Amino acid sequence: MQNRLEYILFIGFSYLTKMLGLQLSRRLATPLAVFFYYLVPIRRKVVIENLVNAFPKYSKPKIREMAFGTYKSFAITLLETLYIPHISKEEMIKEVKCINLDLLKQKIENKQGVVYLSAHFGNWEYFALSTGLQIDHALYLIIKPQRNPYVTEFLNNARTKWNNEIIPMGVSVRQAYKVLSEKRMVAMAADQRGHEDGPRINFFKRPAAMYPGSAVLALRTGASLVYAIIYRNPDYSYTIKFEELLIDDITGTEDEKVEEILKRYINHLEQYIRKYPEQWLWMHKRWKY
Repeated sequence: MQNRLEYILFIGFSYLTKMLGLQLSRRLATPLAVFFYYLVPIRRKVVIENLVNAFPKYSKPKIREMAFGTYKSFAITLLETLYIPHISKEEMIKEVKCINLDLLKQKIENKQGVVYLSAHFGNWEYFALSTGLQIDHALYLIIKPQRNPYVTEFLNNARTKWNNEIIPMGVSVRQAYKVLSEKRMVAMAADQRGHEDGPRINFFKRPAAMYPGSAVLALRTGASLVYAIIYRNPDYSYTIKFEELLIDDITGTEDEKVEEILKRYINHLEQYIRKYPEQWLWMHKRWKY
């Protein structure tokens, strides 16, 4: 019953964004942020703790300002995601500017497999949807299902609106190997907290558990690795800059190579977070163990 009620609310807000349009819908972000930050403070303690860990020299007022900004950024992302079923191709292309798109087109022409290393940054749903649309080629998205299966179905329908396909986490390894062996493209948000016994990489000078899967996939299939971080501009448009993560110079055992790849990825992500700290999803315990 709870899942159905949540889904009805989800669909209701989706149709509200359709009625208001994208620009007006974004104006709801501030009241939503106020509600979930001040009145129903879901994960507020976690967000503040993470920000203090990452920026220990910042004052308490600055940390609180960044924390509220995180909630507002997430609210914008949520509202934009709810609008995806109603967005047109032309509108999506207008919303997202892709820098260095020729890199991707060259990979397609050369029939190279690609692993995109993205993150929960800006509007990560727009990254996948817009990239697949603008290169006119499918991205296979490795996705962790939501607790609510109805919401998962809604999101997956939105994610596959144009070109893209879903690889559910759990069967991801086998399917991802198959996709990459066929010289296709796999995308994943590689910034989530890994298992307790996984590799530890310094993130804001603190060891953080990482998932090694993206690096292992690239090493074992010969696929290229491409950074794909999307960030929000002041006018609410987005920019994605595609940059290849070159790994030919990495030597050592597979474990050592995996660790170095993850280190380069997390250092790249940290640069974006320092520039746009509110746009990263601070709502999970990044340094849980």
